Amino acid sequence: MPPPLDHPSLNLQLWTQPFFVLQLQRDEEIPSSIIELLKGGPSQFLSVTRTHEETSLVGEYHDWMPQNFKEKSTWSCIKIMGPMEHNLTGILAAFSLPLKLAEIPIFALSTWNTDYVLVPSVMAKEAVNALKEDGWAFV
Repeated sequence: MPPPLDHPSLNLQLWTQPFFVLQLQRDEEIPSSIIELLKGGPSQFLSVTRTHEETSLVGEYHDWMPQNFKEKSTWSCIKIMGPMEHNLTGILAAFSLPLKLAEIPIFALSTWNTDYVLVPSVMAKEAVNALKEDGWAFV
């Protein structure tokens, strides 16, 4: 299924730096390095989502981070350029379908402006090819 709209905000961008995805148990403390970033450290992608079951940490990996972050930095990020209006529907569904058909797992995150989809780094080239074949444009 091609992109639902022909609009520059739906162009894609593959980020080159590695991304980590970590899960903390319900009562596990968020590492101090992450807390410092949330307080206003270097500008980078970082997502902290806490539920009653667990805490998920997702972000760009940097060499100064703890070893367990390096071990989990096996993802590449594809950004939908955005910003997107909140009344758009089906964007993430249309985006993820060619990846599903290519059997590429995803980890998706949404912000106010747009969506970010992580794919295993070893499959990033395959993901880009599947999306291009489906009509998505990379910038």
